[in-house]
Amino acid sequence: RIKKKNLTQKYRCMEKYIIAFFLLILSNQYAQDKVNDIMTLPEYLGYVKSYHPIVKQANLVINNSEAKLLKARGAFDPKIEVDFDKKRFREKEYYNQLNGAFKIPTWYGVEFKANFEQNDGVFLNQENKVPLDGLYSAGVSVSLARGLLNNKRMAALKQAKLFLNQAKEEQQIVVNTILYNASLSYFNWLKTYNEKRVFNSFLTNAIVRFEGTKRGFQEGSKPAIDTIEAGITLNSRRLNLEKGRIKLVKSSLELSNYLWLNENTPIELKENIIPDLNTFDTIDRAFNIALFNNEDFDIENHPKIKALGFKIKSLDVNRRLKLNNLLPKIDLQYNFISANGNQINSFNNNNYKAGINFSMPLFVRKERGNLALAKIKLQDQKLENEAIKVVIKNKINAIQKELSSYILQNDLTFKIVRDYDVLLKAEERKFFLGESSLFLVNFREEKYIDSKLKAISLENAFFKAKANLFKEAVISIN
Repeated sequence: RIKKKNLTQKYRCMEKYIIAFFLLILSNQYAQDKVNDIMTLPEYLGYVKSYHPIVKQANLVINNSEAKLLKARGAFDPKIEVDFDKKRFREKEYYNQLNGAFKIPTWYGVEFKANFEQNDGVFLNQENKVPLDGLYSAGVSVSLARGLLNNKRMAALKQAKLFLNQAKEEQQIVVNTILYNASLSYFNWLKTYNEKRVFNSFLTNAIVRFEGTKRGFQEGSKPAIDTIEAGITLNSRRLNLEKGRIKLVKSSLELSNYLWLNENTPIELKENIIPDLNTFDTIDRAFNIALFNNEDFDIENHPKIKALGFKIKSLDVNRRLKLNNLLPKIDLQYNFISANGNQINSFNNNNYKAGINFSMPLFVRKERGNLALAKIKLQDQKLENEAIKVVIKNKINAIQKELSSYILQNDLTFKIVRDYDVLLKAEERKFFLGESSLFLVNFREEKYIDSKLKAISLENAFFKAKANLFKEAVISIN
């Protein structure tokens, strides 16, 4: 009769334990579903890309290159020049000199020029004397050797266009790097949230087990030592939960660094906003890597390689300019002049002003040195470009293999977690039947918790590898 009474008490205790356990779980789950709001990874990255100041700052790189391009084009703007010089001393007009010009530079080393000159005065230089109504001239200046097919303003404009294209590729790299860092914060937030859920759920188990053990002690079916052990386990679970809560708070604040409404309004993450627990199913869509195939990946279309390609072209423009500087400098000017600018036929070969300017260093050592340096820079950049191609290919191959390994590890970890769950439940049944001890139940539970935490860490590593692929391949997202 005594044994039967004890068994009845055990079964009643077990029933109360199970009912209380499920009520706690259902109430907690209901409360969470009622107040929590989910922020998915695609939504989060969309906020970052649209409003984060550093993303806006990356766009300034393009604006800066566009301004430089506009500046380089200014070298080909038509120009108006007016030069007026006058001297009067002791009531005498020494001279009045007016010289106005309109110049039109062209792509090659040719410049068209129209000029009006009007001078008078007592002590005017004889070569500056012109008719009373002034002297008109129209002509052209040409650089016959150095500067004809290549010159500084041509090279500056070509380089400015290449810098703009290079800036566009580098801007995409900068934006992807920001999104990569932001995604790591999201994954850390998700990881700490999942860990807190684990600690919270097992705290519930520890509370129910402690209450059941204490009740069993009061009814005489459990020894006093079991209540102490259950209490130690309960406080350990509370300690783990508090540590997990602090880690979640820190990860939430870290995540808030990337959330902005505009350039001047940062957002602090609210407590009721939680990460998406189904991120595993949406991560490929978030990073736009669902259709990424390593075999079809063309390294020449990689933004880093394209940016280096534009840089190589810019260095080649500089090399050709230095090569052109080896030529002698021969500048020719020819201007038709006339006292009557209203009549075009008044400009003829009988009245003209011409000149030629020739110069060339005998050893051309400065120019040859500049050319040699330009060739070295170009060759150095080409070698760096080839080396970076290999590095990018190897990184992407390594990430792909890492992802394949994580999928296998995830399957094995899932089986381990499932088996530990089975062991824990079996041990709990034996404990309720009096065939096991609280120590063994806690041991099984510790192993189960450890396996779940390892699974969470493994999932986090998998997500980071996906983000790393997004970063290294510089995949664009909408």
